[in-house]
Amino acid sequence: MAEDGRNGGNNSGHGHAHTHDHSELSDIELRVRALETLLTEKGYVEPAALDELIETYETRIGPKNGAKVVARAWTDPDYRQRLLTDATAAIAEFGFTGRQGEHMVAVENTPGTHNMVVCTLCSCYPWTVLGLPPVWYKSPPYRSRAVHDPKGVLAEFGVRLPDGTRIKVWDSTAEVRYLVIPERPEGTDTWSEAQLAKLVTRDSMIGTALALNPADLEGAV
Repeated sequence: MAEDGRNGGNNSGHGHAHTHDHSELSDIELRVRALETLLTEKGYVEPAALDELIETYETRIGPKNGAKVVARAWTDPDYRQRLLTDATAAIAEFGFTGRQGEHMVAVENTPGTHNMVVCTLCSCYPWTVLGLPPVWYKSPPYRSRAVHDPKGVLAEFGVRLPDGTRIKVWDSTAEVRYLVIPERPEGTDTWSEAQLAKLVTRDSMIGTALALNPADLEGAV
């Protein structure tokens, strides 16, 4: 069952008007693309190397902040409660603050509920905990279908949930950005926070993936 978190689900109730300047964001993106094109044409930048660098920050370096937050929530019930009550303050305990992370809300996956995050009008994204947003997060198809067909979108990401699982879609805005706390994998009771953090991926904190299983990490423990 799919439910749109924008319509008053748990921890929702926030205003969803996008009040920030979309033209400013578009202008920045255009400037970056123009600079990239110029540097490439002059031979200062190798496109393949640049793509690899961006991918590294998108999937590995950036999301490590969020992974630390999730791992702490998995192991420390008091911290988990603080995170669910005031995510901005709880995340700031790690020193992760700044623009794009001023007003955070954490939503928790459970055996009966799966959360997924989208920004339907642009690409609001919690940079402080997830790093650079992936290209697909900013694409019109994802922004549209995540709301109208979340089960189908999840299936395309390889996520198949048990029958009866409620899917809640949360719409990020200039005022509020979301962090999904994925379910902790079984068989990790004795794992340290550092070990658990390796199971947390960027996509699992957006809700388009589950946390990795221990078997997926060779030599992690």
